[in-house]
Order: sequence, then C-alpha cells, then structure tokens
Amino acid sequence: MANGTNGDLHNGAANRTEHQKTFFIDIDNCLYPKSYRIHDMMGQLIDDYFQNNLSLSKEEAFALHQRYYKDYGLAIEGLVRHHKVDPLEYNEKVDDALSLDDVIKPNPKLIRLFEDIDRSQVKLWLFTNAYITHGRRVVRLLDLEDCFDGITYCDYGAEKLICKPRQEMYDKAMREAGATDPAQCYFVDDSALNAEAGKAYGWKSAHLVEPVSTSPDKPVADHQIQSLEELRNIFPELFTRS
Repeated sequence: MANGTNGDLHNGAANRTEHQKTFFIDIDNCLYPKSYRIHDMMGQLIDDYFQNNLSLSKEEAFALHQRYYKDYGLAIEGLVRHHKVDPLEYNEKVDDALSLDDVIKPNPKLIRLFEDIDRSQVKLWLFTNAYITHGRRVVRLLDLEDCFDGITYCDYGAEKLICKPRQEMYDKAMREAGATDPAQCYFVDDSALNAEAGKAYGWKSAHLVEPVSTSPDKPVADHQIQSLEELRNIFPELFTRS
C-alpha cells in the first residue's frame, strides 16, 4: 500500500499519480464476510475491557458498549470522552489481541475483483474506523497489500478521535487520498450509518448487506448490495472488464 499521510504501508501502485476517481473501501465485515464472526470476537473483547477497566457487570458492560457504538460510531470514542481511557492501550487489548491468523485467509475472487479495477483512472483507498495496526494486519492476511494506494484510519494516538460517520472523517479521507471532487468518489461500507453519511457527503455509496443480515427498511445509500462482486454492475466505470 502506498503511504497515506496517516499510513506507512507500501504498494506497487504508489507511483500512480493521475486518477480521475477515488474508491474508498471499508475493511472489517467488508473485505471479509460477517460469517467469520470477527465482529463477535471483537465485541467480547470490548465487553471484557469495559468490565475490567470500568468495574462493570457483564450486563452493564454490554449496554454501555452498545450505547457508545450507537452514539459515536466507535466504542473507544465513548471511553475516551467519558473515562479518559488510553486508546492505544485499548487497541492493544482489543483489536490487536484478536486471533485472526487462523480465520482470515486470501480470497482469490476478491483479489481478482480489485485487480480488474482500472488503476489508470481509479485510486483505491482503504477507509476504516480501526487503528492502523489492525487495518494493516487484515489486509496482509487477505493478501491485498498490493491492491491499495493508501489508508485512512481512526488515529488512536491523536488528541481528538475522529471516526466515521462524522463528516470530519470523510474530510480526512478526501485530504489524505488527494481527492478534491466528492462527485468523483465512490464508497462501500457494511455500516448503514457510514454508507448513509458517505452518500450525504456526495460520494457514490454502496451499503453492503449480506443475505444473512437484516436489511434496512429502505436503502440508506445509492446502492444496496449483498456481495462486493456486485460492484462490477453498479460501478462499471471503475473496471477494465466485467
């Protein structure tokens, strides 16, 4: 992966400087399926963190975790705002503590999907609420490191945490990816809140809702898809071949 202003990842695509379009792509539950249950693994570690560090019962920890996720889009933001938790220490005990090596494996079909994107016209940019260490690890396990030009992530080391779906995070992604026209930006995310915010920002947005999931009452983005392969049909202008 190429260096984003926030990332230190490299990529063979790094030397491509002329792009008409930018495609922002979420990582967790997007580049790999929800059936891997990594979200559940992470949720358990988050609940454990709430219990151990805030002296809460299991039920209290779960309720507060869900409240912070709903209010801020990220549990850690609630912890920082209200409990002065060290985000990097939290990351070490939650995201970086996940046992991912035996769960996440390369997906040849997914690799082929990104290889079919017209890289002379499209900059591929990862866009995640996770910290850089987690994002880097997931992409490495998927063998997708050479597919992306850079990454915008929630910087747990910053004085103020910024994450999706806040507009400042989308501003940050545009700035770091070197994109200037929202109308030339594309986005896919499994979070309804994030996909909706991307559409409101002016990006062409797709909400990934897997068949096992409960779909929203009405689409929240420009498109609702059940597989990343559907990107070929809804955004054909991004690909060199279907």
